[in-house]
Amino acid sequence: MSTNPDMEERLLSDWSRRLTQALQILDLEVDHKMLVELGEKSAQSVSGNAGVISAFVVGYAAGLTTTSGRKGADEAVQKAADTAFQLAETGLEGPDTPGWKGSAQ
Repeated sequence: MSTNPDMEERLLSDWSRRLTQALQILDLEVDHKMLVELGEKSAQSVSGNAGVISAFVVGYAAGLTTTSGRKGADEAVQKAADTAFQLAETGLEGPDTPGWKGSAQ
């Protein structure tokens, strides 16, 4: 992968567009910077593969949220990401009770 940030963003954008078209979710705008940041923070707090798991779970949680329109979908992703970021602050040492929402919710 390239170390040039502009090239990296273009590659991620192209990949996201290709993947969303193949999955027929044409109206999805992927927030690459947020997902990369979440992945890096989770990997630092837990383990190298925690970033991938975090990104998947955030997407899954957002997908389960009933939304109306584009703004609702963006808000669902952001809400799930905020929770994941908060949890990544403490890694495996944070709360682990079912349904934990954190103080940001």
